[in-house]
Amino acid sequence: MVLLAAAVCTKAGKAIVSRQFVEMTRTRIEGLLAAFPKLMNTGKQHTFVETESVRYVYQPMEKLYMVLITTKNSNILEDLETLRLFSRVIPEYCRALEENEISEHCFDLIFAFDEIVALGYRENVNLAQIRTFTEMDSHEEKVFRAVRETQEREAKAEMRRKAKELQQARRDAERRGTKAPGFGGFGSSAVSGGTTAAMITETIIETEKPKVTPIPSRPSGSNKALKLGAKGKEVDNFVDKLKSEGENIIASSIGKRSSDAAAVLAPPINMESVHMKIEEKISLTCGRDGGLQNMELHGMIMLRILDEKFARIRIHVDNEDKKGVQLQTHPNVDKKLFTTESLIGLKNPEKSFPINSDVGVLKWRLQTTEESFIPLTINCWPSESGSGCDVNIEYELQEEGLELNDVVITIPLPPGVGAPVIGEIDGEYRHDARRNLLEWCLPVIDAKTKSGSLEFSIAGQPNDFFPVHVSFVSKKNYCNIQVGKGQGLATLFPWPI
Repeated sequence: MVLLAAAVCTKAGKAIVSRQFVEMTRTRIEGLLAAFPKLMNTGKQHTFVETESVRYVYQPMEKLYMVLITTKNSNILEDLETLRLFSRVIPEYCRALEENEISEHCFDLIFAFDEIVALGYRENVNLAQIRTFTEMDSHEEKVFRAVRETQEREAKAEMRRKAKELQQARRDAERRGTKAPGFGGFGSSAVSGGTTAAMITETIIETEKPKVTPIPSRPSGSNKALKLGAKGKEVDNFVDKLKSEGENIIASSIGKRSSDAAAVLAPPINMESVHMKIEEKISLTCGRDGGLQNMELHGMIMLRILDEKFARIRIHVDNEDKKGVQLQTHPNVDKKLFTTESLIGLKNPEKSFPINSDVGVLKWRLQTTEESFIPLTINCWPSESGSGCDVNIEYELQEEGLELNDVVITIPLPPGVGAPVIGEIDGEYRHDARRNLLEWCLPVIDAKTKSGSLEFSIAGQPNDFFPVHVSFVSKKNYCNIQVGKGQGLATLFPWPI
């Protein structure tokens, strides 16, 4: 075998990460690495040192050494080329060449080392191939995750449907004056899903809140089965001893009855009779030197009726849009009524909206190349310097009436150059070494913080930092379209917004 082991060690010979490619004991590899600093001669400029049995090929990395232990009959030129590849892999996974950073990413480094050397011999791979192989992107895994997510969504939908049936059964029993039926189980919780879109606004409209009756738990009865928590008294005594010695004990739900745990963990079920959701999604593309290439906006009002007595409700829409959006109602909605009175109602007054089903009653669309419609502008200005590039990037909020939350500005970075050196920054940043990305994170952008900047330096060319991607969410919609008030069959009542 040619290559025996690859290790990252301190200047004192302490092994931080070591990968053996032949069968070697821990004592053997620790002894070889401990003897390595003693064999080095500071007066010479060699990058290798030999003993009677092995050869050390090494490269200093600040306070650490990247060391390859080979046999004496190996090709020194190939060993040096392999050593350079090992040294380039480490900055891909570690932000700093320090002992704690190496220890934190030790498994990532070992997986990468295995891609470089197999059974003691160098594999014909480069840095980009190593990155691809270690990511282990699998189409089968994606299909499995998609199927599992679909099954989870179906199970949640079935759970909500069952909960509504039980709630309706209790209300019917209360109206008849009979005893409400009992149902066993551990209770239920309301689950709501969301979408990560460019902009989303949700409005919940509530007419009345039904009484939430706690679901009685199934009686356990007496049996001789194995009981969890049977030694609760011993645990309590042990905890009391720890408290008496001054230890801080965090209370947990372990050892409580299932009914008590369910009462603590289960959130209250929020069942509104009328539920509305207003959602907008914006996608736009700007040129590198400025100018809007295309901007497209899609919006929709979703209606969900949970109580039959509100199935023929009418919805008033306040349209204060001045951007020229195109409105379109559902085919079953009375278009003339909406045009004249801004009311959304069914064409046939004898029919009603579906119960327990989301219905899109109104949607709108806007497509433009007008630069004044851009909600947030980004200016990225990379300039070459002696050691690489100095990048200045800034943002400015154009629509001061908006409040953007969870803003993430993603800047691509050239591969294999390590982490950027951050100068001035408004907000926070994350460096993704695996995907070669710098994420500039801003929790809120509004009229008070309408502009900000980021400066960093890194090796590369100006073309390496494009395209820049931006994502955010907003509680207020871009087009000023809101639900005003609701109208039933005979009465008019206000809608809390």
